[in-house]
Amino acid sequence: MRFSIQREALLKPLQQVVGVVERRQTLPVLSNLLTQVRGTRLALTATDLEVEMVASTEVQQAADGEITLPARKLFDIVRALPDGVRIELKLNGDRAALTAGRSRYTLATLPAGEFPTLDAIDVVERVQLQESILKALMDRTAFAMANQDVRFYLNGMLLDLRESGLRCVATDGHRLAMAETELAAGATTRRQIILPRKGVMELGGLLESGDSAVELEVARNHVRVRRDDVVFTSKLIDGRFPDYEAVLPIGADKIAELNRDALRAALQRAAILSNEKYRGVKLELDPGKLRIVAHNPEQEEAVEEIEADTVISELAVGFNVGYLLDALGALRSERVRLNLRDAQSSCLVQGVPDEQARHVVMPLRL
Repeated sequence: MRFSIQREALLKPLQQVVGVVERRQTLPVLSNLLTQVRGTRLALTATDLEVEMVASTEVQQAADGEITLPARKLFDIVRALPDGVRIELKLNGDRAALTAGRSRYTLATLPAGEFPTLDAIDVVERVQLQESILKALMDRTAFAMANQDVRFYLNGMLLDLRESGLRCVATDGHRLAMAETELAAGATTRRQIILPRKGVMELGGLLESGDSAVELEVARNHVRVRRDDVVFTSKLIDGRFPDYEAVLPIGADKIAELNRDALRAALQRAAILSNEKYRGVKLELDPGKLRIVAHNPEQEEAVEEIEADTVISELAVGFNVGYLLDALGALRSERVRLNLRDAQSSCLVQGVPDEQARHVVMPLRL
């Protein structure tokens, strides 16, 4: 096996796959990349047995073959080489020789036969959508995922495929984020799958804000996303996601519209004097204004007042300020709407007029 390639052309697929490789592995071969040359095509595969990423690119002066190479070392070498240099890599017995200008490197290898690749998956559903749309849906919801929760089904993101479109939903039990889009050709039947946290993070980092289409393939235990140069595959969480539609507040008829940036800035300032453990702030609504109040055990107090388009009178609700800021940060519109019912009910945060993303924050007793 051998090939020749420009540094930049090799660095991109390496960047796409190296994040999948865990620094501590039970199997030595999982620290390596499966490196395959077929014709003029180089394919790099990384896996941690849960997530698999395959990136490919064109090479020159190639000879067919396959081997596994140490992922982090290869990535660090290529990243450190000067721009524009041509890299040549060839296999000499159980060692790989990498040459770039006057630089020479010899890397240890492991046989390709030891590398665990996913078998062909039995696809039961296939939909297409714009890459930038899928990225936006995931970016606007991923922050609400749980992290190492005993309710394992919360440690991931729900992809709710339906005939009319796709919804991405995440919740940690204290807040919920949901974003949706319509699809030209939706699912044949409604399917709900839970993508694990690492899969969400790797796929979110892989997707770009381009107009190209990606193909989403759903199997019984896996999901696969195909793009021209990359194939991402992840195992699914085997569990039942909560009925998220029941969490959306019903009858939240007390509405306040505000400037998103002004609200974020006021919350960030008030948060400085909030309780470090609970991070609670109280939102006090009166006609035409919103007052944000924070206290801490040192008897310090912060009070912020901003304009609000509302007729609500004498309503005060406590919230975790971090959850409110996360929700506002995921919205894109200039103005936002807070939908409330009473002092014990959750708050629905939406952009105006953007109705595609909805965020629910549970109240906090202060």
